[in-house]
Amino acid sequence: MITVNLRPDLKRKRVARNPLQGITEGIRGLGAKVKDPLPLMVMGSWVGVIGFFGFVMVNTSRQLSQLEPRLEQTRAENKRFKAFLTEKRHQEMIRDSLVAQIGVIRSVDGDRYVWSHVLDEVSKALPAYTWLTDMGAEGVSNRPRAGTTPPPANTPAARKAKAAADSAAAAAAAAPRGPVPFTINGRTVDIQAYTKFLRQLEASPWITDVTPVSAQTVVEKERPLTAFSIKATFRDADSAYIRTVPLSQSVR
Repeated sequence: MITVNLRPDLKRKRVARNPLQGITEGIRGLGAKVKDPLPLMVMGSWVGVIGFFGFVMVNTSRQLSQLEPRLEQTRAENKRFKAFLTEKRHQEMIRDSLVAQIGVIRSVDGDRYVWSHVLDEVSKALPAYTWLTDMGAEGVSNRPRAGTTPPPANTPAARKAKAAADSAAAAAAAAPRGPVPFTINGRTVDIQAYTKFLRQLEASPWITDVTPVSAQTVVEKERPLTAFSIKATFRDADSAYIRTVPLSQSVR
């Protein structure tokens, strides 16, 4: 369209125009040109999918870069704790072996000095003009129980049974000794010495259950004597009565 300015001395007034009007008209023109909107929708969908996957990849890469230092730290801690657990198992094996050996030693050596201790306590309680003719332990059966069959060797059950037996032996060795019943037979020239002997045996912290069995008069070498028989039990006394001394002392 051709316009002619009939008044050249006057400037043409500009008509105020909305900036969005051009964009709106462009969209309207594009809509008029596009006859089938399906390809445009497909293209928009692909653009959206590509943008979404791009955002996911960028976000995943950022999170991975943040987690890598933590992964290295966790691996270092895992290696350190693995070495610690290996050393702990090794120390436990050494401890169990030592406990089993100590248990065997205690089971062999635990009752070695029982009878010397019994004789010491009885000799301390023995009054004057009284002597012993016989002293011994009452019969105690230590035979293994019948009907128990050990499992085959070199099997998990055998190893487990051996470990349990070692633990039981160590616990039994660490526990206080059981009571040791014994009998005393002797002679005395005075019945009062016999009663005094009973009282002094009962006063000992190591001897309990003192029971007189018999006391009768016998004649030996034309002398009347009192033959007596006593039952008693030896036990470990309280720690307050136990005195320890060094095995060796320096002599100047």
